[in-house]
Amino acid sequence: MDGRQQHQKIHRSSQSHTRILCRSRKGLQKGESRSKMKVKLDKLGSITKSIKVRLEKRLKTKSSPTKLHVVAYNLLGDKTAKFIPLFKDLDKNLEKSNIKINFRAYVSLTVLMSIIISLLTLILTPTILYLLVGMPIFSALLFGTGLSMLSWSLTVIAFYVYPIYKADNLKRKLEDELPFATGYMAVLAGSGVTSDRIFKALARINVPLAITEEAKRIVRDVELFGADLISALESASKKSPSEKFKHFIQGFIATMHSGGSLVSYLLNRSRHYMRLKRITIKRFADTLSLLSEFYVAILVAGPLLFVIMLAVMAMLGGEGMGLLDPKLLLYLLTYVAIPLASIIFILVLDILSPRW
Repeated sequence: MDGRQQHQKIHRSSQSHTRILCRSRKGLQKGESRSKMKVKLDKLGSITKSIKVRLEKRLKTKSSPTKLHVVAYNLLGDKTAKFIPLFKDLDKNLEKSNIKINFRAYVSLTVLMSIIISLLTLILTPTILYLLVGMPIFSALLFGTGLSMLSWSLTVIAFYVYPIYKADNLKRKLEDELPFATGYMAVLAGSGVTSDRIFKALARINVPLAITEEAKRIVRDVELFGADLISALESASKKSPSEKFKHFIQGFIATMHSGGSLVSYLLNRSRHYMRLKRITIKRFADTLSLLSEFYVAILVAGPLLFVIMLAVMAMLGGEGMGLLDPKLLLYLLTYVAIPLASIIFILVLDILSPRW
């Protein structure tokens, strides 16, 4: 019985060893597949970590100078709902100008800044006029109230006009760069580069250009958001403030749909935009001569005449205009009117001048 029992134990142990070996082989095969999966997961984890670090850096660099709109939204976000219908086209202008602030947050910032500036004007103006200029207290308060209301309205207008100005600035940059960008794209297309790589090459340009930013958004929509090239181009054309750029992108899409030659289309557009650019520069030269005459008449000869007139009135003992004596009018002309008119002239000149 002892021999039989030993024989049975040996037989059972051999069977268990064979089972363990079979399981270990299967486990090794599974372990290999798991190790491959682990390597892939590690790669994905490293990619997501790098993307997260880049996004955090961008958020830190971009959000640090624009924290004021967050404070404004936290303070006045719910209370500015009634003012939103007054800013009808502001949402579209914010999107076209590439200002990365929410519409309601921007409205809250507008209301907060207008209140702060008007209150500061209401406090500082009567104090300065009463203590430094010597104006009567009632006249100083009246003048401060009027200037406070004027500063409130000017602040609201400035916040409303700023996205329009920035969108127009972006539009002019795009239209100025189109002749050179289309020529560069035509060279790339002529050398056999595909459409998506053309926009990648535009996005890799290290010079800060508006067309480069548009190309970066198109590449981002394709590579990160998973959109096809045509959908990314359509999205870029809808958000762009430039009609010329919209027509160019729509023509590019139509050429891709129809299977036409991108080289001939891009060369044709480059010649057309270069012709328009020559006409624009010629018109600007004519406008510049007219603006120089306006500058001499309004900001050189005009202030001199007013200074002489106010000085004569002060010497003769004139009372000026209502509550304002000639001395105060002279201060306002020197320190308010002339700098303000110069700033307006510079803005007009910047709006009209081509970038290239």
